[in-house]
Amino acid sequence: MARIPSKKDILDWIAEHPTATAKRDIAKAFGIKGADRIDLKRVLKELEEDGQLERRRKTYRDPDRLPPVSVLQVTGPGKDGDLYARPLEWQGDGPEPRILLIPRDSDPALGEGDRILARVTLVRDEDHAYEARLIRRIGTNPRKVLGVFRKTAEGGRILPVDKGAAREWRVAKDATHGAKDGELVEAEQAGPKDSMGLPRARIVTRLGDPSQPRAVFLIAIHQHGLRDDFADDAIAEADAMEPAGMQGREDFREVPLVTIDPSDARDHDDAVWAEADPDPKNVGGFILWVAIADVSHYVTPGSALDREAWERGNSTYFPDRVVPMLPDRLSGDLCSLHEGVPRACLVASIRIDAKGEKRDHSFHRGLMRSDATLHYEEVQAAIDGQPNEKTVPLLETVIRPLYAAYHALATARKAREPLDLDLPERQVILGEDGTVRSVAFKDRLDAHRLIEEFMILANVAAAETLIAKRTPLLFRVHEEPDPDKMEALREVAQGAGLTLAKGQVLKTAHLNRLLAQAEGHDDDAIINMAVLRAMTQAYYSPENFGHFGLALKAYAHFTSPIRRYADLVVHRALIRAHGWGGDGLTEDEIERLANTGEQISMTERRSMEAERDTTDRYLAAYLSDRVGSEFKGRISGIQRFGAFVRLDETGADGLIPIREIGREYFHFDRDSQTLMGSETGMTLTIGQRVTVRLSEAVPVTGGILLELLEVEGGALPAAPRKGRGKGPVRRKEKAGAAKARKERKVARRRK
Repeated sequence: MARIPSKKDILDWIAEHPTATAKRDIAKAFGIKGADRIDLKRVLKELEEDGQLERRRKTYRDPDRLPPVSVLQVTGPGKDGDLYARPLEWQGDGPEPRILLIPRDSDPALGEGDRILARVTLVRDEDHAYEARLIRRIGTNPRKVLGVFRKTAEGGRILPVDKGAAREWRVAKDATHGAKDGELVEAEQAGPKDSMGLPRARIVTRLGDPSQPRAVFLIAIHQHGLRDDFADDAIAEADAMEPAGMQGREDFREVPLVTIDPSDARDHDDAVWAEADPDPKNVGGFILWVAIADVSHYVTPGSALDREAWERGNSTYFPDRVVPMLPDRLSGDLCSLHEGVPRACLVASIRIDAKGEKRDHSFHRGLMRSDATLHYEEVQAAIDGQPNEKTVPLLETVIRPLYAAYHALATARKAREPLDLDLPERQVILGEDGTVRSVAFKDRLDAHRLIEEFMILANVAAAETLIAKRTPLLFRVHEEPDPDKMEALREVAQGAGLTLAKGQVLKTAHLNRLLAQAEGHDDDAIINMAVLRAMTQAYYSPENFGHFGLALKAYAHFTSPIRRYADLVVHRALIRAHGWGGDGLTEDEIERLANTGEQISMTERRSMEAERDTTDRYLAAYLSDRVGSEFKGRISGIQRFGAFVRLDETGADGLIPIREIGREYFHFDRDSQTLMGSETGMTLTIGQRVTVRLSEAVPVTGGILLELLEVEGGALPAAPRKGRGKGPVRRKEKAGAAKARKERKVARRRK
């Protein structure tokens, strides 16, 4: 009689022989024959009931291990540039494993979202549990949609939350995933389009009631691919962290550094102080101290926290919450410069003269203790003569020296002439129930400008130090505007009766002169907006191409490592350059700097889009109970399909569809950015004052539709009736009417 193997023996065998897991394979391996197979079957059944094995047809496998051939989905390149994937059929209790793809020269190029059949091997490396080799690619990356599910007799349909999507998706009865009518769902395309040309969908995730306040956040993270949770190993690393001590650091705990942030700030990663320079050769000058949280002490290269931070790239901020780059143990505790608590920091000591020009600077790795956690409004009130209990003892020793140094920096800024845009920032105020209570424009105070100038100077000092020490880094690059965009800006300026010089090397000073011409006039906001639209998108790169907007030759981000990975890279570069420890920039990281620059530039754009779309949805919700009301605004954009208007009261952007402008054909001129009526000659252009009626506001999409009532205070001209009923005008009207009916139909469904 053969010995029946123990449960451990069986599990070890399956782990070592994942391709031979049928009962007969196990019996053969242990020499079990005849009636002894009954006992083997009993042991296997016990393992299955214990959850240690999973039975699949006639084979057994460990549910916490992947089968040797698995269906995977490519998740994209990691920080090291290698391609990774996730299993689509993970049955284990723990987190799904990370899988490294090992490509062959003959393999096709794979991208994020691709589904593949692959042979996987357990490796249990530091940053991945399996390695995989491609067998074949399975179809193509399915299109995905986020929308509201409407149940029908045939199954259902999905109305996309993207306001740019007019087509609904069809869902078969067996593909609803149990979704209820009116639920917010995520789905993917399943099969070819139906007979009406509509895509077929399979619901993969149910997200709940779209009318609940949390739905706005859920839409944002799902639509833009944000992650609001952290991997278990990253959380474990963060939870195990202890506060940094004095070893290897300078002591700045007696320096009266303070943090100055918004009143609702979720973290505090920078602190400042200024003192008069005692050097008799620098009369009227100052020494500025800028201390930044030393995140690099806690988030080291190659760690689980580092992988999470790299993949996120930055924190994403919403009116009621944040999707952080780092777990709260770091972002809200160990790396946040709380009042009265010792915190690890990197410190820039910068000497400026009386005109705000930088004379020299140095960097230090230290330990600080914030004297106070202040917010912008109370600091401004203190300098304006209304200090409170917290700012009274700091007024003479901290606040006045900061403002004196700021005025010197403002002199240098004026001489440098960076781009001086005046774009008021909207602030959505939510009530305790998550609904929009009000929408306001934030005041721009000298306290804001003070911190901004200190941070810019510290960023410049970081870039210059690393250049001088020949240490690789990521620059913040903002290239000159495209000539075609500048020509479009000139058209807008001319339409407003202003001028922008041609035929010379463009400088920010030229744009500032245009902005100065518009200041105080009705066209002020539109010119500021048009200048912003003419700018290129800033990005991160290991190559230095300067920063046009700030009029600086070299610029890097150093001051916000809690919420931006770029700053963490610069911190590590400074550590490497000064020899401050083993947690500096590594050779591997240097080789991947270009890849990292592309990654975090992408995540930054993603966050900006998510934040903007979320604000649009909150504004639509705020206006939804005022449908039919009239508003004043200004045309902010012209397209073939209509005109965009920015409402004065809230700053919300709404669309006047072409059908609502008039009962005639409108010619769109791309160069002059105008719409001109074929019958009346009425012309709409950017900057015109208009009165509109709110005809629709859909919170789930953020879409706002308007009806045009007046242009520049005058009623719309009536189109002559001649020519109606035939000719090209009539055909255009028919096409427009059909589109209008379709859009109204979609709008009614969404309601």
